[in-house]
Amino acid sequence: MTGVRRTTWAALRARRRPLGRLAAWSVGESLPALLSGLLVARAVDQGFLAGRFTTGLAWLAGLAAAVLIGAVATGRVYRSLGAVVEPFRDELATRVVDGALREATRAGGRPDSAAVARLTQQVEVVRDTFGGLLLVVRGFLFTAGAALLGLLALSPPLAAAVAAPLLLGLAVFAAALPAMVTHQRAQVAAGEELGRSAAAALTGHRDVLACGGQDRVVAAVDRRIVTQSNTERTLARMAALRSLSLGLGGWLPVVILLLAAPWLVRQGLSTGAVLGALVYVTTGLQPALHALVQGVGGGGLRYAVTLDRILRSSPPPDSSPVAPPPALGPAPRTTAVPPAVRACGLTFRYGPHAKPVLADFTLTVAHGEHLAVVGPSGAGKSTLAALIAGLAPPESGRVHLADTPVTAATPQALARLRVLVPQEAYVRSGTLADNLLYLRPEADEATVAAALEALGAWPLVDRLGGLAAEVEPGALSAGERQLIAAVRAYLAPAPLVILDEATCHLDPGMEARVERAFADRPGTLVVIAHRISSALRAHRVLVFDGDRPLVGSHQELLHLSPTYRELVGHWQDPAPDTRRAVTSTRA
Repeated sequence: MTGVRRTTWAALRARRRPLGRLAAWSVGESLPALLSGLLVARAVDQGFLAGRFTTGLAWLAGLAAAVLIGAVATGRVYRSLGAVVEPFRDELATRVVDGALREATRAGGRPDSAAVARLTQQVEVVRDTFGGLLLVVRGFLFTAGAALLGLLALSPPLAAAVAAPLLLGLAVFAAALPAMVTHQRAQVAAGEELGRSAAAALTGHRDVLACGGQDRVVAAVDRRIVTQSNTERTLARMAALRSLSLGLGGWLPVVILLLAAPWLVRQGLSTGAVLGALVYVTTGLQPALHALVQGVGGGGLRYAVTLDRILRSSPPPDSSPVAPPPALGPAPRTTAVPPAVRACGLTFRYGPHAKPVLADFTLTVAHGEHLAVVGPSGAGKSTLAALIAGLAPPESGRVHLADTPVTAATPQALARLRVLVPQEAYVRSGTLADNLLYLRPEADEATVAAALEALGAWPLVDRLGGLAAEVEPGALSAGERQLIAAVRAYLAPAPLVILDEATCHLDPGMEARVERAFADRPGTLVVIAHRISSALRAHRVLVFDGDRPLVGSHQELLHLSPTYRELVGHWQDPAPDTRRAVTSTRA
C-alpha cells in the first residue's frame, strides 16, 4: 500500500490551501462539542438545581448559539471538501483513461475491458471514499479533541476515565485493519474478474451458441459470481470487529460514568458535572468514534484497495516499460526521400481460425502521394488503416512509416509520424480551441485561422460562438464533430494523414473541400473512401477486389477491376487488350 499512501499524501500536499480552509471551518464546527458539556453543567448546577430557571435557560441559549455557529461552519466544510476531492478524482480519471489508451494503442496491445470498471466504478468509489475519509478523520480529530478538552476543563479524573476505554477501542480497531484490507482487496479483485468474465461472455455470445458452449461459459461466470459473493459475506463478518471497537471506545465510557456517578458525587463532583460528562461522551466522543470506525472500516478499506488497484493497473507514462522513442536528430543526407508508408507481406485475421482479412499484402505509398482506398463493406479497408497507424499488430509482415518500423515505435513517436481520423469523430467537453489544438497546442492564431479557412470551418466556429466557446459534444451533429476532428488533424504536425471514412457525415461539397485541403497540405494523404468521388480526386486508388487487391489510377482500374466498375457505376466489360498498366499490390 506504499503507492496508496504516497498518492494520498501527494494529493493532500498539492491542496494545502483548501485543506487549511477545511481545518479552519472544522474548528467552528467543533464549537458545540467543546462547549456542550460545560454549558449543560452550568445550566444544571447554577440554574435549574439552584432554582434559577432563567439562568439555566440562558446557559442553554449559549449552547443553541454554539450549535448555530457549528451549522454554518458545517456548510463551509462541505464547500472546502469539494475543492480537495474533485481535482483528485479528475487526476485519477485522467490516469485511467491515459493508461487504457496507451495499452490499447501500443503495438501488440489490446483493449482492456476492466478499464471501464476502473473508470466508471472504481474512480467514483475512490472519489466518494476519499471525501468520506477526510470528513470522518477530520471530524474525529476535531470533535473528539474538543470533547476531551471540555472534559478536562470539567474534571481531569473524568477525562482520564473516558480516554482510557476510548484508546482501547481505537487499538482494537487498528489491530484488525490489516485483515480488513486483505478481505477488501479480494472483494475488489473478484468484482473486476466478474466484470471481465461477463464482458468476454457477452462479446462472444454468438460463437458460444454456435459451438454449444453455453453450459461451460455459464459455469465459468457463475464461479466468478460465487467468489464475489463469498468475499462480500466475509467483509460483512468483519463488521463484528468494528462493533467490538465501538463497544469498548463508545459505550464502555458511558457504563463507567453511570456506575461511578454515585461515588463521584460523594467525592464532591456536582450533578451537573456528571451530566455534562455524559453529554460529552454521548453527543461528542461516541458519534465521532462511530463515524471514524464505520468510515475507515468501510469506506477507508474500499479507498485503499480500490486506489491500489487503479495505481497498479494504470501506471503513469514515465513508469511504463516502453522502449525509448527514436532519436529525432537531423536525417542523414540522401538523395531519395523514404516512402511515407511501406507495408510488406501483411497478414491479418480476426481470430486464429478466421479467414485472413489481408494475406501477404504489400503496398508502398510515396511521400506526398494522395491514395484512396475503396471496396465493399467488410473488405478490410479500416483494418488496413489500423495496421498502417500501428493500432493493430499484423499476424505477419511489417509496416514502416518514413523508415520507422511501427511495431518498434512508442505511441509518442507514432503520433509524430501519423494522425488517424476515424469515422466516429472524438470531441471532448471544453472550449472549441481546446478541441482543435490538443494535437498541436503551440499553433498560433494565424495557423488556426488558415486551417479553418482551408477546411471551410468558419461557419461552424461562428455558430458555436467563437474559439473560446464551450463545446457540448452531445449537442453537435455527426458532421460537425467530423469537421472539428478534421481541423484538428489538419493542424497536427504529423506528415501522414489517414482519413478512415472521416467525412462520411459531410455533404459531398464539404467532403470535397476537406479532402482537397488535406491533399494540398504538405505531407501524405490516405483516404478510406466513403464515396467513389474520393477516388476521382486521388493520385492512385487501392481497390479491394476479392482476394486480389489492386492499385492504379481511376481509369486503369475501370478497365481491370469489376469491383471498381461496380462501385463507380460502370458495368461494361473492357476489351481484353486494355487490361494493362494496373499494378497488383503483391508486386
